[in-house]
This record gives sequence, C-alpha cells and structure tokens, in this order.
Amino acid sequence: MFTDSHCHLTFPELAAQIPAIRTAMAQAQVDRALCICTSLEEFPGVHELATGYDNFWATVGVHPDNEGVQEPSLQDLLDRGKMPRVVGIGETGLDYYRLAGRSIAEMAWQRDRFCTHILAARQLGLPLVIHTRSASDDTLAILREQGEDGSTGSAGGVFHCFTETADVARAALDLGYYISFSGILTFKNAQDLRDVAAFVPLDRLLIETDSPYLAPVPYRGKTNNPSYVPHVAAQLAAIRNLPLAQIAQASSRNFEALFKGVLK
Repeated sequence: MFTDSHCHLTFPELAAQIPAIRTAMAQAQVDRALCICTSLEEFPGVHELATGYDNFWATVGVHPDNEGVQEPSLQDLLDRGKMPRVVGIGETGLDYYRLAGRSIAEMAWQRDRFCTHILAARQLGLPLVIHTRSASDDTLAILREQGEDGSTGSAGGVFHCFTETADVARAALDLGYYISFSGILTFKNAQDLRDVAAFVPLDRLLIETDSPYLAPVPYRGKTNNPSYVPHVAAQLAAIRNLPLAQIAQASSRNFEALFKGVLK
C-alpha cells in the first residue's frame, strides 16, 4: 500500500534492526523501500540490502555533505549504477547550509560532484535523487545547464525531503521533477511546507521517511524508520482532503513511474 521512497537503513541507528524494521513495515502496510547511498564506501551495504530482500532497492551516489570520502568518478557511478536492483543516482545535489567559514565560490567541488552524478544518470537512464539545502538557486541552475528540462534525454528525478519554497517547487516541477515529502510535513511549524504540498500535482508527489531522521508526529524526536511513512501520507491526505488510500496509491504509482527498475 505505502512506499518509502528514501531511507538510510545502513546507518548505525537502523543497520542492526532490519528484521524488526521489516516486521514493522509489514504491520504498517509499507510494501517497499528505496535504500539510499551516500558514499561509495557505503554502497556495498546498501546494495546488499537491495539484493537480499525483494522489496528493497538501492541507489548509488555521494551526498554533497560528505567530505573525506572517495570522490566518485563518472566510471564509478556508471559501474555501480548498472548493478542489479540499482534504480537511481544519488543522493546528490548541493548543500550550502554548513559552509564552515567557506564561501559559496569555494564549494565548487560540490557543484562538480553534482555534475558528475547528472552525467551518470543521463548515460544510464536512471533518475536523480536530489538533496538541496540553502542552495536551491544553484541546484536549479545546474540542472538547467545540464539539460535537465524534462525533454528527451533528461534523467529526471526527485527533490527529496522537500523543504524549499513554493517557487522552488514550481521550478522543479517545470523541469519535470517529482517532489517528495517527509515527516517534516507533520511538524507544527511547517505550515509553509503544507501549503506547498497542497498544490503539487497528485501525479508528481512521493512520500519518504529519510530515516533514521525526521520522524513524523507522533514519533518526533525518536529514531525514524520506514514503518512510519504512513503518517506522512496521512498528513498529505488531510491537507488535500483526500482518502488516505488515494495518497498511498498515487505515491506508490509515482514511485514506479520514476524508478522504473522496481518493476523489472
């Protein structure tokens, strides 16, 4: 019924609890989850989950925040992106939230890394999983510069854990991208985000946990896991005055449309 389109099950908070998490998922009617990669060093563990369980899939990518890790070459991403049950490229993008005294100009390495991911996604025909924080203008500009405008040859993808403005959401939608909402949508101070969720077309939205982070109300402050994603769907249903089952069906159908490899 429900699909968690973005979770980090290899992170220490969750890695030792996979059997219990899977039981909780089944009880919550969460049928599938996409396990997201944030470094090449992490990829073997992410891929092992995807190949070990028939309702998990994997991505390959290096998170923009990750420094001091193996820098991904185009070939690194292409080789791993061709492996079984890898259905997306990312998590990638830009993050200027923690500059640590550096200027935006000094973050050129992030922009170069992002471009490498875009090129890999286009060559493989896989969608991008995009992280953007305090960097939406550059994120959108780079996508446009790389030809990511929804036309033939575009990789497409999703702006995950969306927290940006309505203008950014409209720009992402105009480029052919999906918008994914997390447990933040349930937070008391997130009315602006709920306003965004009200206008995103039903055929362009996804739901996610981004677990182990951002547990939705009523679990806020606790360790998140994919079994909590129905609470995100319930908030969307309330915002849009739609039955919960309709949100579950639409978001799962959108997941299949974007990550086509899940149907192979």
